[in-house]
Amino acid sequence: MSDDPRMVRRRVRRWPQDGETGDHVAVEEPLEIRVEDAPIAVTMRTPGADRELAAGFLYTEGILEDAADLIALEHLPGDAAANTVVARVAGGVEAHAAALARATRELHATSACGICGKVSLDRIEILSTVAVQPLEPDPAVLIQLPALLRAEQPAFRATGGMHGAALVTPAGALEVAREDIGRHNAVDKVLGWRLLADQVPVPDRILVVSGRAGFEIVQKARVAGVPVIAAMGAASSLAIDLALSANICLIGFLRPTSFTRYS
Repeated sequence: MSDDPRMVRRRVRRWPQDGETGDHVAVEEPLEIRVEDAPIAVTMRTPGADRELAAGFLYTEGILEDAADLIALEHLPGDAAANTVVARVAGGVEAHAAALARATRELHATSACGICGKVSLDRIEILSTVAVQPLEPDPAVLIQLPALLRAEQPAFRATGGMHGAALVTPAGALEVAREDIGRHNAVDKVLGWRLLADQVPVPDRILVVSGRAGFEIVQKARVAGVPVIAAMGAASSLAIDLALSANICLIGFLRPTSFTRYS
């Protein structure tokens, strides 16, 4: 764990025990995402899978439609801190001007919020051209997902400070799982993995998330065409409304013995 870029050791005091000890804590650092030479966003994230995070962000913000739109995606040359990722896109900035205007953030986005810092509220809801194909999840599969995701969260077990996201098949087979201090970042990482593999949209997978299901999580799933979201936490009113309008099956409070279905 000591060489894992997602965590560092810090000295702590635990009460009521006496004396100092060491503990692993989650790393939180900024990642600047650029398209060509234009800065698009700065998101607070856990280092690791930065290319997937940037790809997922650009995809779920509607800047990229598929892998063909992406010519190159790499850390900025000479960036010693590796905290800037630059995307080279087909047609350059001009070809994606409208989507870039919607996605650009004037402020840094915190790790807790996937839509903080948007220029205006009318840019929050991304218009997606992907029609979600409804999928009826098997309850017997759903109740196995908390344990499946937990097994893929070593950084959470070490720090207690990471969210997880995964894509699984309708039969419950794991395809990809990622961790991040921001739940929206974890979702971008798994969807970015699919885009970099030239496998978007995502019409036949269940998106599993370790926290609550907020609007930004459902929005990302809708853009990618994901038909089922299974969250360990609650869903918000706006998330439920968006799921209903998009034919997404939204599951919350997922446990090994129960769950709540919102849509």
